[in-house]
Amino acid sequence: MVRDITREAAAFADDKGDGLLHVFVPHATAGIAIIETGAGSDDDLLTAIDDVLPTDDRWRHRHGSRGHGRDHVLPAFVAPYATLPVVGGQIALGTWQSICLVDPNGDNATRQVRFSFLQG
Repeated sequence: MVRDITREAAAFADDKGDGLLHVFVPHATAGIAIIETGAGSDDDLLTAIDDVLPTDDRWRHRHGSRGHGRDHVLPAFVAPYATLPVVGGQIALGTWQSICLVDPNGDNATRQVRFSFLQG
């Protein structure tokens, strides 16, 4: 699953001025990616994850659905955090960049995202 959380991040940063927005997901199978969405890149990311980390029986971590061990390896490839510059309360993303929660773990649909801000 790739879920665009840019709107939620922007709402959090809206009245903060200049500084750094830190986005963190406290889950063992999730990461934060800065990617383009809506043009197929989110699906391409999931395909790339499947290519690099297939859902087969090679994983030692075996509880949950088949191939679930790869979900626990994902944060080594898609970090569970991102830090972004904020200027005048606006996240300084590129034209096509979005902040996305990435989690291929279908065993748990509930996820939290934590935002924090360092004034600067």
